[in-house]
Amino acid sequence: MTNDATEARVLDAVRQRRELVNAAIDEELPLAEPERLYEASRYILEAGGKRLRPTVVLLAGEAIADVAPGSVDYRSFPTVTGSTVDLLRAAVSIEVIQSFTLIHDDIMDEDDLRRGVPAVHEAYDTSTAILAGDTLYSKAFEMMADTGSDPVDGLEAMRLLASTCTKICEGQALDVAFESRGEVLPDEYLEMVELKTAVLYGAAAATPAVLLGADDEVVDALHRYGIDSGSAFQIQDDVLDLTVPSEELGKQRGSDLVEEKETLITLHARQQGVDVDDLVDAETPADVTDAEIETAVSALEKAGSIEYARGKAQELTERSKRHLEVLPDNEARETLAELADYLITRGY
Repeated sequence: MTNDATEARVLDAVRQRRELVNAAIDEELPLAEPERLYEASRYILEAGGKRLRPTVVLLAGEAIADVAPGSVDYRSFPTVTGSTVDLLRAAVSIEVIQSFTLIHDDIMDEDDLRRGVPAVHEAYDTSTAILAGDTLYSKAFEMMADTGSDPVDGLEAMRLLASTCTKICEGQALDVAFESRGEVLPDEYLEMVELKTAVLYGAAAATPAVLLGADDEVVDALHRYGIDSGSAFQIQDDVLDLTVPSEELGKQRGSDLVEEKETLITLHARQQGVDVDDLVDAETPADVTDAEIETAVSALEKAGSIEYARGKAQELTERSKRHLEVLPDNEARETLAELADYLITRGY
């Protein structure tokens, strides 16, 4: 678990890399014609975001190369064979894929807001939003193809990115299918989370290993680090939706319950005999009262469901950190471990 000093170090590491990534986004995705398409494509990227996934890319590269964080130009980063690659471009590619998924998710879920601003399909229109997402998807592959890596390593990085995108779509399809299923098991939910959310963290951690020419053991270990820490991150989101005040969340506390979204918490509660569907009576998050949420949370706590989810997130985090043991013992590796802890302790 993180303490205040550790969290401050993690946030500082993320902030430093976020500034570099934001500047690189402007370089890699300039406004072009048709202007409306590229404005829409950049819209969600410009709305903010912590840039956690590109931070993982850059930290993993530094850990593999065994260099002090920030001591080497990310645009000309050393590989294990003595050549260089543009690691910052690869990091932007991963972030662009993340934004592509958010645009399409918001359309499918009919969500009006993203990062505190109107979603792309609300700020523009649905057709433009679909095209913007597709543009980001294509641009991400252009970037990954142009890192200057060894051709074999570059092809493998492209294959990893393509496989990751396929798995994200599979995870989204499972999530949609769960909405009409009579019963979903916790293990099935964990599989969906791994596919829909965690695989992009896996790609973020493994891509630098591929581009730098690390051996298969390092590639596989970093991929598992990202999968496990990314899964823990999503489970923690489920917990925070119920346990963090609305003003800190930036949305109504307990909105997942109101919208009848299945989470690891509700699936566990059902197995304990809790009538999850009747925990809240509101039709929309705006209609629910704090008293209703408190009563629902008490029932879930009594069933042990919130603690079960916390325990699963902690278990995955500890496992993710063990995967880092293949790396040299250095500051970047330590920051990756601290980042995994931060993902399950952060507030909003």
